[in-house]
Amino acid sequence: MSYRKTLKLICGFAGGSAVLVLAGAAADSRGYFGEQRGEATSRWSRFNVLQAAQPASSHTPAPTGHSWDFNWDKRDPSSLSNGKKKEAASEDPSSEQDNGKPKATRNILLIRHSQYNLSGNSDKERILTPLGREQAELTGKRLAALGLKYDVLIHSSMARATETAHIISKHLPGVELLSCDLLREGAPIEPVPPVTHWKPDAVQYHEDGARIEAAFRRYIHRADPKQKEDSYEIIVCHANVIRYFVCRALQFPPEGWLRMGLNNGSITWLTIRPSGRVALRTLGDAGFMPPDKLTRT
Repeated sequence: MSYRKTLKLICGFAGGSAVLVLAGAAADSRGYFGEQRGEATSRWSRFNVLQAAQPASSHTPAPTGHSWDFNWDKRDPSSLSNGKKKEAASEDPSSEQDNGKPKATRNILLIRHSQYNLSGNSDKERILTPLGREQAELTGKRLAALGLKYDVLIHSSMARATETAHIISKHLPGVELLSCDLLREGAPIEPVPPVTHWKPDAVQYHEDGARIEAAFRRYIHRADPKQKEDSYEIIVCHANVIRYFVCRALQFPPEGWLRMGLNNGSITWLTIRPSGRVALRTLGDAGFMPPDKLTRT
């Protein structure tokens, strides 16, 4: 068996780049690559090529050291204390704690409003475009096709979100429709890295940030212990709000919210387990729309 065939066989069995590097170095030193032993420069250049095939340990991401905060929503049963006295000495403390533990999972589907009239001077004039109304119809059909038992449809009080929600609701008969001012669009927190095309002043960050954080605390949390079944809630709002919610829910740095992009009418799905664990099932899903209907205005 030739040396090259032997080398190929060894690498095939081992499957490791380290074996390749060692075998290659040995072959190189014996002149199997076609050079004489005295050709040091050429020999070491080839060895360096082989060495580059090895994974660089310095490129391996290091853990940040930040652990998951299970009491991020301040609803962890182990951290709650109602101060009530036991009615009977024989009462089982563990039983009382179990009764106070959430048992259901909350599914929150965050919908970005459809395309709207950017040239409107006021919120009332920034209504959906004809394409935007088509997008809302497609989103409504998609939500209906999922076959989920929706509990409520909450929407921002801004015109574009309200109109989007009302079109979607036609496909979800019987689902309660609610409006909320906290969900209005705004500047949640100064983004990092900064951008040049959008620079709200400090006052806007101060005011909008507090409002959007209040919206997060109202709507993004684990289920109440009294909730027996898993829930599915739809929130129609805005890109900035949704991106901020995602960062906060996943315990990512909230100032990174502008690093994500969302299409109009897209679906972002958060799942909150009774333990406080949060999962992002979809981010800005718009695959149910034809390519010519996709926009990001």
